[in-house]
Amino acid sequence: MSIRDKVIAIIAEQAVLEPSDVTADSTLESLGIDSLGLVESIFAIEEEFDITIPFNANEPTQSDFDITNVGAIITGIEKLVAEKS
Repeated sequence: MSIRDKVIAIIAEQAVLEPSDVTADSTLESLGIDSLGLVESIFAIEEEFDITIPFNANEPTQSDFDITNVGAIITGIEKLVAEKS
């Protein structure tokens, strides 16, 4: 399973949706994921890939990590995984 597929599966699980309902253009808000759901998704992704995401839940807009949509999240995760290797 690719990084993209794993991230989509984690986000879909958090949103209680099928992975096929989550697209790169989907925003977390459009998927019904609130701030708590976002934090839970971040933790699940960090655990899945053994990475640390530079994200401040208290100041999400001040973060270096782009969460504007699922595609941006996937790109960020791919970059962090590549840097870890």
